[in-house]
Amino acid sequence: MALTFTLDPAVDRSLRDGVLALWADVSNAGGAVGFVPPVTPEEIRPALLRHLVGMAEGTTRLLVGRDTDDPAGEIAATAFFTHNSHPLMTHWVWLYTVMVHPRHQGKGYGLELMAAVEEAARNGEGFEHIEAVRLTCRGGTGVDAFYARAGYKEVGRVPAAIRVAPGDDRDDIIMLLPLD
Repeated sequence: MALTFTLDPAVDRSLRDGVLALWADVSNAGGAVGFVPPVTPEEIRPALLRHLVGMAEGTTRLLVGRDTDDPAGEIAATAFFTHNSHPLMTHWVWLYTVMVHPRHQGKGYGLELMAAVEEAARNGEGFEHIEAVRLTCRGGTGVDAFYARAGYKEVGRVPAAIRVAPGDDRDDIIMLLPLD
């Protein structure tokens, strides 16, 4: 089993519904992707719409991974790139909403996704002058160790910046993958 990745897939109802379902499933399984369970797809929809508007404007790009063995072709993984609008920061991109479906955890799909992210940022059309990929992640989840395995380095941390629930504050960890 392996994932097949598509950068900038055609946006249609199937893609929107697939990303929305993935996002809800990841969130409800405890994934740190902007929501706290329980959450419904309708609660997530405004966040997805913001990503889709960015895609339509050309500031955001989507990388989608599908399981080659899945006859339904459901979306198994995603990552959204966002280009910087600040003129002094156009040499790096943000990475948001990095997700692998919970049923695929432990199969190596996360590292496959991160390798595809790196490949797109290094060699993808429209990424010609990109020198680094930057992301943030929620402390206390262990995901920072995952990103470190994918080559990212912790470059900053804001203590207690993320409030998951009253009395449950987490660090906002800033990580960077130089593409030199």
